Amino acid sequence: MPNGLAGRDMRWLMLVIAALVVLLDRVSKLWIIAHRPLGSAIVVIPKVFRITHVLNTGAAFSMFETSNSPNLVRNVLIGFSIAAVVVVLVLIWKMGRSVSLTSVALALILGGALGNLYDRVRYQYVVDFLEVHIVHYHWPDFNVADSAIVVGACLLLLEMLRPQRSGTGE
Repeated sequence: MPNGLAGRDMRWLMLVIAALVVLLDRVSKLWIIAHRPLGSAIVVIPKVFRITHVLNTGAAFSMFETSNSPNLVRNVLIGFSIAAVVVVLVLIWKMGRSVSLTSVALALILGGALGNLYDRVRYQYVVDFLEVHIVHYHWPDFNVADSAIVVGACLLLLEMLRPQRSGTGE
């Protein structure tokens, strides 16, 4: 770590990372809304990747989208998102004093959660626009916020699986 950052409280940087995720998420969704008709798709890589414009009223991977109680689902998802944001903020406050894989992962998750929470509160759905096919598998459409959450979760998993150094110098 550069000498100027050693020992400094880096929680501000984690909040900047989260804010950048929210900004990228908002800008990308606004571009899709303005430039792509609902239900449309642009093939980027045939049979692999398309840019679409779909609305997700459900949870991750469109779970609960066909629920008979859409308002209940929306309110539960908003409540869960708010709880997740609070938990991640507390974790960043406790662990974000230095730059680490864990603190960056938490910042990505925070930004993604806030990005999708904004959509749910403002529009009552989440704008999704990235569609991936790999061989016969089709991922449900997703967005920048979803990507940040998944990358953050993968970084946390890598951190958990990484061998820990012992304090005895062995």
